[in-house]
Amino acid sequence: MRIYLVGGAVRDKLLGLPIREKDWVVVGASPQELLDQGFKQVGKDFPVFLHPQTGDEYALARTERKTGPGYKGFAFHASPEVSLEQDLQRRDLTINAMAEDADGRLIDPYHGREDLDNGLLRHVSPAFAEDPVRILRVARFAAQFGKWGFKVAHGTNALMRNMVDSGEVDHLVPERVWGELARALASDTPHRFFTVLAGCGALAVLFPEIAREYHAEQAHTGKQLVGPLQALKDSVPRSADPQVRFAVLLRALGQDLGRKQRLAQAEALCSRYRAPNDYTWLATHAIRHENDVLSDSPQQLLTLMESASAFRHGRRWRQLLEVYLAAGLIDKARAERLEQARAAAARISAADVQTPGLIGPDLGAAIRARRIEVMKKMLA
Repeated sequence: MRIYLVGGAVRDKLLGLPIREKDWVVVGASPQELLDQGFKQVGKDFPVFLHPQTGDEYALARTERKTGPGYKGFAFHASPEVSLEQDLQRRDLTINAMAEDADGRLIDPYHGREDLDNGLLRHVSPAFAEDPVRILRVARFAAQFGKWGFKVAHGTNALMRNMVDSGEVDHLVPERVWGELARALASDTPHRFFTVLAGCGALAVLFPEIAREYHAEQAHTGKQLVGPLQALKDSVPRSADPQVRFAVLLRALGQDLGRKQRLAQAEALCSRYRAPNDYTWLATHAIRHENDVLSDSPQQLLTLMESASAFRHGRRWRQLLEVYLAAGLIDKARAERLEQARAAAARISAADVQTPGLIGPDLGAAIRARRIEVMKKMLA
């Protein structure tokens, strides 16, 4: 039995990045041998086991065979006879198909180190075309490693385009699309996720709301980013929050459309990929209130604060301001002024209302009127 460190841990070690998790491949062993050593099997029919002490994943070396459409249409074959090279061959990209033995020696049958040095995202074998999730992974790695100038190899892009044309992308499930998108949003160059999808034709299938921007901007030549992707790129140094970046992107979509249409397409995108509620709330509120945040009307600003639950959920209010800051709609001085107005309004309670005997809605209206008065003085 031989054990090798594989995949992302080897890649990130070579890049000098922190290793977040370790995956291992076991060659020359049976499931029973691992169970006898205290490993716990993950799933009934899948040859992956958890280490009894570290919790790391240890997978038996295996091969895959395509049996149906989509990313679930595979049959696995794991046995002591499967070699490390055969196991690595089933992986998506050469930079993820490297291994390290117990002595720290690099095993690189598909030249992943060379592609890593050259900043190239290249598929290992034609079997890449059997799993549509790999298109998303390439796009996400392009975003993750974009600051180093990583590019998609021409042959890999051609393979991805063929996969789109054959309808493989149609079998992607919402959870997998959202999972890769969320990871890309947290990267240094999240716009690259979408430009790679655009380059292979998958953007029109997965994100038609973004793909239409290429047609809406008649002057677009491909040499510059379309507006929403430029807005996403510009948001990166202003906010590290993926929720904020997502809201900036969706707010920038469809600037040639009315607000109701923009809101409808943002809601449709969030619904299609089952975006978490926090992402959906922030993106849709950023669209709804983009004019309110620029107003100096105390009534309008109070309505904005109430809609953003500014007096009950300070985090949401701060995030919404961060979206407008990251989008360049307001500056830091404006954000601070609005926060000061909110804080002053938040201090108003029933004790500050002079009319005795007010209850229920009447008391609420009186508190609101008093808040408007205070905000008017703050904003003067």
